Amino acid sequence: MLLWDIFVLFTRVAIFSWGGGPASLALMQRETTAAGWLDSAEFADAVAWGNALPGPIAPQVSAYVGYKLAGVPGAIAAAAGTVLPTTILMLAVVAYFFSVKDSPVVRSMLKAVRPVVVGLLIWTAYDMGNIVFGAKKLGWGAALLQEWDKGLIAIAAFLLLTLTTINPAFVILGAAIFGFVVYR
Repeated sequence: MLLWDIFVLFTRVAIFSWGGGPASLALMQRETTAAGWLDSAEFADAVAWGNALPGPIAPQVSAYVGYKLAGVPGAIAAAAGTVLPTTILMLAVVAYFFSVKDSPVVRSMLKAVRPVVVGLLIWTAYDMGNIVFGAKKLGWGAALLQEWDKGLIAIAAFLLLTLTTINPAFVILGAAIFGFVVYR
């Protein structure tokens, strides 16, 4: 029964998320923490591991959660719930979509949905920032003063990704090496 619950939860996340894997993280976090499967810190760890690996983030994070709950079968159920229903749905509507994608109705709907995806990503970053910097306990000002080094790491990553063409995997690898040397 747990495997079915895992599959259904991640199917629900996949079906009700707009904007791809990163945009689904906010809903995924809300659903998995509401189910009591993870707390916010564990979800942040799942996202960190997912970002450290190549490939799409949503199946990786879902597999992390599924594995925590039920081992390999749980990881498979979670990843399948994340990928299969929407892939099947996409295959079913792809031909139709190409016939209506330039429709004024569809274009107007997408104009409103795209900014929502940006808002979901900002909310996810804000919520993860609360965890990484301890802002829920201390407040943002005290947290940034106390965790200034983590703030500098976040700013450096942002600047590297914004101002250069460096692959994000190298930024993550560099941070992992830095963490191993400095925080060990």
